[in-house]
This record gives sequence, C-alpha cells and structure tokens, in this order.
Amino acid sequence: MVGVVCDGSAIGGASVIPGPEIEVSVVMPCLNEARTVGVCVAKAVRALREMGVSGEVIVADNGSTDGSQQVAAAAGARVVPVARRGYGAALQGGISAAAGRYVVMGDADDSYDFSRIEPFVARLRAGDELVMGNRFRGGIQPGAMPWHHRYVGNPVLTGLLNLFFRAGVRDAHCGLRAFRRDAYARLDLVTTGMEFASEMVVKATLRGLRVGEVPVVLHPDGRDRPPHLRSFRDGWRHLRFLLLFCPLWLFLVPGLALLAAGGGLMVWLTPGPRPVGGVVLDVHTMLLGALCAILGHQTLWLGLYSKVFGHRLGLLPPDVLTRAVDGRVTVERGLVLGGLVFAAGVGTNLWLVARWWGVSLGELDAGRTLRVALWGLSGMVLGVQAAYGAFFLGLLDLWKPCPGADGGSLLYSERAAVHPFDAPDRTSDAPG
Repeated sequence: MVGVVCDGSAIGGASVIPGPEIEVSVVMPCLNEARTVGVCVAKAVRALREMGVSGEVIVADNGSTDGSQQVAAAAGARVVPVARRGYGAALQGGISAAAGRYVVMGDADDSYDFSRIEPFVARLRAGDELVMGNRFRGGIQPGAMPWHHRYVGNPVLTGLLNLFFRAGVRDAHCGLRAFRRDAYARLDLVTTGMEFASEMVVKATLRGLRVGEVPVVLHPDGRDRPPHLRSFRDGWRHLRFLLLFCPLWLFLVPGLALLAAGGGLMVWLTPGPRPVGGVVLDVHTMLLGALCAILGHQTLWLGLYSKVFGHRLGLLPPDVLTRAVDGRVTVERGLVLGGLVFAAGVGTNLWLVARWWGVSLGELDAGRTLRVALWGLSGMVLGVQAAYGAFFLGLLDLWKPCPGADGGSLLYSERAAVHPFDAPDRTSDAPG
C-alpha cells in the first residue's frame, strides 16, 4: 500500500494483514530515531498480526538525517515525509495518510510498548472515540520520566485541563493513545508543537467525544541524544493553549474577582478610614479598589468577547453565557446602561464642583471629597467601557457561520447571505 500523501511520497511498506479495509493504522512521528524506530515498528507489526486485523504502520518522518526512514521501511512501515516541523505537524501528516478506521499513535523512541495496543483497539471497538494511555496507572519505570514531569508538570497541567474543561482524564499528556478516524476529523486539530496532545483532549471534551483510558507502562527511551521535548518551553505552550481555549478561567473568573474585590473595598472605605491590625486603610487603599474594579470590569468584557468570538468560529460550544448574549445584550441596551452609569459618574463629579463653588473655589477636605471623586471617576470609566463593549459585541454579531459553507469558514452579515465584502459590484455594466 504505497501512495503519494501529505508532503511527499510514501516510502516502502504494506498493510500488515491484507484485507478489503484497513482497520488499524499505527502512526509514529519520527525525527532522527534510527536507534529505536525499527524496534517500535516491528512490535506494532507483530501486534497487528497477533490480533489478526487488517492494519498498517506509518512512520511520519519530520526530516530525519540519520537514516530513520530506511530503518522504518525495512521493518515494515510506510514512511510518509512531513516537511512542516513539529510534533503535532508530523502526527497530522501521518494521520492524514492513514487509511485505518482506528488510529493508534505513539512515539518512536521505544518508551511505549507497541506490542500491547490491543486494549486500545478493544475500547474503540466497544464505542470509545478517544482512548488515552495512563502511565500513572500502568507504571513508570525508573529513569523513564524526570521527577519534575512526574510530580509537577504532568499533574499540574492535567489538573488544570480537568478543572477548565472537566475532561476527567488522569494522564492528559501520555503519548500513546488511539482514536476513531472519523472522530479525529471532527476535531479540526491545528497546533504543530507538543501542545497537539492537549488540543486533542480539549477539543474531544468540548465536542462531547466518548473518552476512555487504559493503563500503559512507560519505559526509559532508547535514544542516544537529548529528547526533543523542552520542559519549560513546551510546558508553557501547553498552558497557553489551555488558557486560550478557556475564557472562563483566563478572563471571567479573574475579572469577576477583581471587580468584586475592588468594588467591595470601595464600599467598605467610603464611610471613612478603617483600622486593620494596627494599620489604618484610607483613601489610598480606596484608590487601589477603584483601579481593581475598573480592571476587573474591562477583563470581564474581554472574556465576553472571547466567548462570543470562539462560539462564532466554532472553537467553543454554546453555553449559558453565549446564549444570554445572543438574546439579551444589544448595542442599544449597552448604550442605555453605559450611559446611565456614565451619567451617574458625571453627576457625582458635578456635586463635587458644586461643593467647591460653595467654598468660593477654596480648599476642600481631600479625605472626604476624594472618596466621592473616586466613585465619580469609576462610574464614568465603567460607563464608557460598557457602551463601547456593547458596540464591539454588535460588531461580532454581524458575523455568524454561513449555513452550507464548507467547514463553516464562510461568514455572512445579518444583512446579506454572503460575506459583505463579496457582494456583487453594483457599478458594473452587467444587466440587472
């Protein structure tokens, strides 16, 4: 089974067990893994034969210069060159070339035992759409995982993923996993680096895929060079991806906390100074509260924009907030609310001007009047933010997925059935 796929021509290889339909494709990303890729391919070939399934082994080579391609082909793999660099890019290329109904993916460094992939296939046959390996249940052999990955990186990132998305997985970054190819097509995965692993789990959860786990053993890899993984760089890329796909925890929770803390501090200090543990909190602390309230309010708007925009693009599923925005938040209502808050702020400051006029433009009691001024300033800023925020949401509301567009990528205005910039040229000489 040889063909031209992805970024280059496939090299060598054939389906392990011939049949009218390939059931299982084993895909391995590879970059200079000549020492181990042959062993991994041989184990996968043997496993497929012992299982008696029609299958294939694909090595997605990402530009190896050590002869990995020839080693893999000699062991029975079909080698697919993938020009775009990166772990995720290599896997995307290999998966695109796969013909199997089910795909098993894993690293080509011999850290996972490809002879034990039958439980993954069994779970897929039973109805799971994504099956994750769990190294913490299966076992981590001495020297197989650095301590900071085992006790810090993996638990923290997996915990955040479960907190943000309620995925319910215990090892979100296991490199050995399997999935239905039709389910994978619905995920529309795009990341090219190590965060590809997180993207798969996040999107599977957001799209409601049935996710299962099986125990796997992690072995020390057989490399004679440092791993491609860079702990802090790739850890940050995973965390950044999780935050970008979760406006609730990136924007809404911090924004609400800032707004509540800042507003509460202002209310608490409005009557006058407050002694706390031997110190006195006064108007300067109230100023800090005003700044927190303004920052929190603006962050909440950013979260709202992100929710709506992510939903419009199909990246995020609809939820209570986006449904409420679609039905209730309009430019007109935002202008009315923002205008009322702004007017309250202006009225507060006009009251201060009147007090100043009452003392013949003389000196005012800064301790009392500054408290009122902070409320006036905050009202004016929050009112302007609300009004312009509603306008921006109105702009987002002009763009919605076009029914019938390929992949939902074409957008349309409420006023037209096509993209407004694709409207016919009314100045042409064409009749009609």
